[in-house]
Amino acid sequence: MPLLPTNGIRMHYEEQGSGDPLIMIMGITAPGAVWEAHAEAWSPSFRCIMPDNRGVGESDKPAGDYSSEMFADDYVGLMDALSIEKARIVGVSMGSIIAQQLMLRHPERVQSAVLMCPWARCDRYAKSVFKHMGDCKASLSAADFMEWIQLLIFTKPFWDNDECYQSLLDGRNDATAAENPQPLQALRSQAAACINHDVYDQLGNIPHPCLVTGGRNDIFTPLWMGEEVAKALPNCESHFYDNAGHAFHWEAMEDFNPRVLNWLQAH
Repeated sequence: MPLLPTNGIRMHYEEQGSGDPLIMIMGITAPGAVWEAHAEAWSPSFRCIMPDNRGVGESDKPAGDYSSEMFADDYVGLMDALSIEKARIVGVSMGSIIAQQLMLRHPERVQSAVLMCPWARCDRYAKSVFKHMGDCKASLSAADFMEWIQLLIFTKPFWDNDECYQSLLDGRNDATAAENPQPLQALRSQAAACINHDVYDQLGNIPHPCLVTGGRNDIFTPLWMGEEVAKALPNCESHFYDNAGHAFHWEAMEDFNPRVLNWLQAH
């Protein structure tokens, strides 16, 4: 798929399916292609658009700190370039803070939003995790950094399953072989957006239908963060998975994919 100009950068995206547009916003460090297993389930009903955020994949990676506001404006520019007036949004982790800013800054462009493992503000623990992410990338090999991320986002049942564990090993090998790894500077730029995102006092101004979802055992963005967002949004449903962490959408995919599809079709 092409690189499209938006908000001073070139943004790469992939898409799959047809129907009403569904913009799928990935989290820190990850390109849009990571949505593949979810797009496969949703693309028969929606036009699934999976961009690379600024700072990762084939999109531009300018120097300097990014912000959730900046990311949101990137997406509005992409929608303009694709002639999309309004879209449903699914955002995971950093993608969820971008979705919040889209609803706040450009409310007319959003129909509804699924906010996966979201936060509205960072406490000291979260700020330290995001800072440490950059420190780990600076000192670890690609495979070791991927293993550290896996330890952060997957829970024990996933590690104990032989097939799932093999997928973790494959992920480390893929990280070593990656032709376009994320530069350290770009990860730190994305982390700045995560650390500085603070819209808790504005969530009550978001009228859009929202679904907040996550894992109850998430140690990266703990349960209190998602519950805080869900309670502050005036038009919100929530569902949190037992025995699942930050990667709950992989750990509970058999329930997650149809649950989100049904919600999106109703909203």
